[in-house]
Amino acid sequence: MAKDIKELFKNDQKLTNEKMPLGHQERFFDRLDKAMPQHTKPKFNWLNIAASLVLLFGLSFGAYNYFQDEQPIAIVDSDTPNVQETKTLGDISPDLKKVEDYYLANINLELSKVKLTPENKELFDGYVLRLEELNAEYNRLSIELTKEGPNELTVNALINNLKFRLNLLYRLKEQLKTLNTIGETQA
Repeated sequence: MAKDIKELFKNDQKLTNEKMPLGHQERFFDRLDKAMPQHTKPKFNWLNIAASLVLLFGLSFGAYNYFQDEQPIAIVDSDTPNVQETKTLGDISPDLKKVEDYYLANINLELSKVKLTPENKELFDGYVLRLEELNAEYNRLSIELTKEGPNELTVNALINNLKFRLNLLYRLKEQLKTLNTIGETQA
């Protein structure tokens, strides 16, 4: 069964020297064209182009709105007539933005939990006045941060201000709880 490889190559060369019959190639290409016709160019479709443009503009508009920064608070300084953009902790670094967002979210959450009643209105008003003072101080520190640039003292003062406001709301919540328990025991 084993065949000599030299013999196989000699026999193969004899076969390749033979010529194809006349017209064989043309008949082959004709049969090939019938079996697999050439594809024509796709028709120019305006609807496809219009849909692609609408999709492109929609995605561009969405990306523009997504990546657009929030507008900073504008402050008018009494010394100069032009408008300045106030910097916040978030403008300094992403980590400070997380801290600022955390405190502001918790402050708003605690404020939303407070239930105002005629009995606790006076206590609540006192705390609100103190919160307004702290908020005004926070705005003043933000202006200082804008004018002088970020420094450790201003950043720490802004963070401490947020801590004070949150702690003030926790104290208000505790006092309201104490006031409610005293009112329930007297009733």
